[in-house]
Amino acid sequence: VVVFIPKAIKEKKKGHFTGAVQLGAAAACVVVLVPMGMAGWHLSRNKMLFFSGALFISLAICVHLTPYFPSVPDFVTSVSSAVVFDHRSSCINLVNEISWEVKPNASFHHFNNTQNSSSIADFYDKRWDWSDSYKLKACEFTKLSKSDASDLLNGSWVVIAGDSQARLFTLSLLNLILGPQSQRMDSVRADLFKRHSDYSVLVNETGMKLDFIWAPYVMNLTNLVMNFKTQKNCPDVMIMGAGLWHMLHFTNASDYDLHLHILKTQVVSLLPFSTELAMNEPVTGSVPIKSSHLFWLGMPVLINGMLNTEEKRAKMNDAMWHAYDKALGDSKLLRQTGGPLFLLDFQSLTWNCGPHCTSDGMHYDGAIYEAAVQIMLNTLLIESHQTL
Repeated sequence: VVVFIPKAIKEKKKGHFTGAVQLGAAAACVVVLVPMGMAGWHLSRNKMLFFSGALFISLAICVHLTPYFPSVPDFVTSVSSAVVFDHRSSCINLVNEISWEVKPNASFHHFNNTQNSSSIADFYDKRWDWSDSYKLKACEFTKLSKSDASDLLNGSWVVIAGDSQARLFTLSLLNLILGPQSQRMDSVRADLFKRHSDYSVLVNETGMKLDFIWAPYVMNLTNLVMNFKTQKNCPDVMIMGAGLWHMLHFTNASDYDLHLHILKTQVVSLLPFSTELAMNEPVTGSVPIKSSHLFWLGMPVLINGMLNTEEKRAKMNDAMWHAYDKALGDSKLLRQTGGPLFLLDFQSLTWNCGPHCTSDGMHYDGAIYEAAVQIMLNTLLIESHQTL
């Protein structure tokens, strides 16, 4: 007979532990071994006696060992917690899986081949949703409404930093929060798209503060993170991304890789947490800040033939794009590779939407950035343990 001693016994005092073990062993010998021997001896004569003895032994074991095991409710709770954690982890890994339906719209018949290709995206309607699979349905991803998004970001400080891709992401988020037809959005569009400038807005209805920081190079992002560290203050949600400007003006994937490693070091020093821990758990040595959620805006697929200058077509080719994408993966900056930032996968979004979703091969239709915003919001729901 093998007797398993539960871990809980080890936490008792030494004397109590020794007495409990001796008493348990003696009870096991009397209650288990004696009836088992009797049942075995009578096995060939009376099967009913054997099964009765087996039932008696099972009940006796339960009675004598139950005090040393956690209660059933605690056990069920622990199992449920493990299932929920696994569910959350699986769903976060699936949140970027978006499917597209791109069809010519009612104006398509006015389009002809001699027309400027920069307007081709206007002749197609784009609809998107999460892929139709059992696993994704179980995650219950949803397109958040204006009120849902406002509730989720209520009182939050949101910082979006990067190049024109980040600016378009900012526009899409404000479209959702303020409403695309609101009068305020007219002034937002005018101020947000002032060339190479920062932008800030406070949504009085919800108390959400949003800052857009023009940061076209990874070095700019590193300096921004260092400023947060110096000020001992960090936004609740930070979305950042850079790479296209570096590809165009430096065309050096190794240098880009170096700057990504420096950025990762600064982010980790600001928020030295393990991605396996809950985001709101304190970590020794960290700056005393609120729980932060960090995202990386991936680079979109570049359609070389549609790029609007010869310099872009020469420098921003497929080989260079893949070299920069590899540098991002090698940097371990992303949560998907063990780093601190969760990837908003613009590569997947733009590839699946296709060339009918862009006018210049680099900047994409608003539906792309709308989908990215919803991916970010659904990730926030999972990370913050909230439901709609």
